[in-house]
Amino acid sequence: MNPDLDTLATALYVRIDDLLAQNPHWAPRRPVVGFAPKLSDAELVTLAVISALLGYDNESQFVRYAKAHLGPWFPYLPNRDGYNKRLRRSGEMIARVMGCLARECESWHDDVWLVDSTPVECGTSRETQKRSDLAGWAEYGWCASHSRYFWGLRLHLVATPSGLPVAFALTGAKADERDICAAMIDAAGIARPGQTLIADKGYRRAAFERQLNQAGITLLRPATRSEAPRPGARFLRPLRQIIESINQTLKGQLSLERHKGRTRSGVAVRILTRLLALTTAIWHNETHRHSRPARSLTAYDH
Repeated sequence: MNPDLDTLATALYVRIDDLLAQNPHWAPRRPVVGFAPKLSDAELVTLAVISALLGYDNESQFVRYAKAHLGPWFPYLPNRDGYNKRLRRSGEMIARVMGCLARECESWHDDVWLVDSTPVECGTSRETQKRSDLAGWAEYGWCASHSRYFWGLRLHLVATPSGLPVAFALTGAKADERDICAAMIDAAGIARPGQTLIADKGYRRAAFERQLNQAGITLLRPATRSEAPRPGARFLRPLRQIIESINQTLKGQLSLERHKGRTRSGVAVRILTRLLALTTAIWHNETHRHSRPARSLTAYDH
């Protein structure tokens, strides 16, 4: 590993190990009878973050890379099947760790949030859609950026301007963005007076805006052709570009679109791993006072 990635992985491992020691119930349940795993949960999550930051979308290739290059840091490395099985059972633990790291970032307290959703394609052939374990969750939806229909899910994300994920949800492609946004904020318990939420025209609905106002959140979005100009319009264009840039970081550097998940737990944990990798990079950059932008992954991706 390069020095920056080594430093990040070490800091992450120590923090996760400390969190799991304080909250042992976060770890996946294991059979009472049997051998204790040789790879700890903290090591497992750290490996998953390294894999995402290095851009691996194939677990077999990453395990081969880890055995060839990461032996000094990880004395025991499982084979591909063991790694995959452990990782698929760790989704809830990864989500909890990500929430703790996010709250330790300075940008968590930013009074501006950005919200958007991005497609997560899960298959292209008709046979895949009929036989897939994702059938019933994944569905057809419209991708406006590519002007085409796709079969899969949508990742809904509320983030700060620095790119820090504040709340997220993975839903079917047809789920209403406004309902999901309100549910995310409510479920995470993050609403606070004086907060501003910036969205696009797709989040227009009077009931949704009233719900946000009751929670003390002001919605800024572009006005439609039938509406009078809305306040704050001059701030929207540069900030709207930021959420597009965050999605592009997930899709490009963190290979969101190449998740290769085939089961519900597999897709979920792969998306969670990429969100955790982004959160970890921001956490590390902010807590260690690096001069680079908080969302910069360049120091860790090689």
